[in-house]
Amino acid sequence: MQKFLLAVDGLSTWVGKVCAWSVVVLTLLISWEVFSRYALNKPHGWVLDAQIMLYGVLFMMAGAYTLAKNGHVRGDVLYGFFRPRTQAAIDLVLYVVFFLPGIIAMTWAGWTFANESLAIREQTFNADPLPIYPFKFVVPVAGAALLLQGLVEIVRCVLCLREGQWPRREEDVEEVDVEKLKEMVHVKDKDIEDLDQLITRKGGQP
Repeated sequence: MQKFLLAVDGLSTWVGKVCAWSVVVLTLLISWEVFSRYALNKPHGWVLDAQIMLYGVLFMMAGAYTLAKNGHVRGDVLYGFFRPRTQAAIDLVLYVVFFLPGIIAMTWAGWTFANESLAIREQTFNADPLPIYPFKFVVPVAGAALLLQGLVEIVRCVLCLREGQWPRREEDVEEVDVEKLKEMVHVKDKDIEDLDQLITRKGGQP
């Protein structure tokens, strides 16, 4: 079971990292359009629509990745003090009552809208139209990925309720651990205090 959970985590991570490259494409596109508009006096009407679509891909496809890393917003002020079984019980109720209905509805509706857009070959409304239907298929794909990852999180809740501790997750980029950073560079709290006092005595001048 643990291998299956980590495999889905790995899939969500891979999808998120692949779609994250849209940031690079978006940056290059904007830079090129600024140069073309102001240096060459040759703007392009389709670029704004392309920017919106690329940002939409990044935003939508990051959902499953963020859920796999347990990074979505949560009221940790109280949640963090609960025992793992209590946390799992709360998460399980929220997943079943709110998450599953919402994501299933989004995926179903997104698939319907995408097919309707494909049927009429929907395009943007400007001088240089772009096809919209490929972008609209991102909605059901993102919903399906998020739904799969959500089912894995529900399994994790059940396992935590049974075993009393959360199953491990695949490690990825984490926030900076200040204490570990100080250990790595051999800096002690006393060194920082001495440096603060020295700066204070010199009136804030280095």
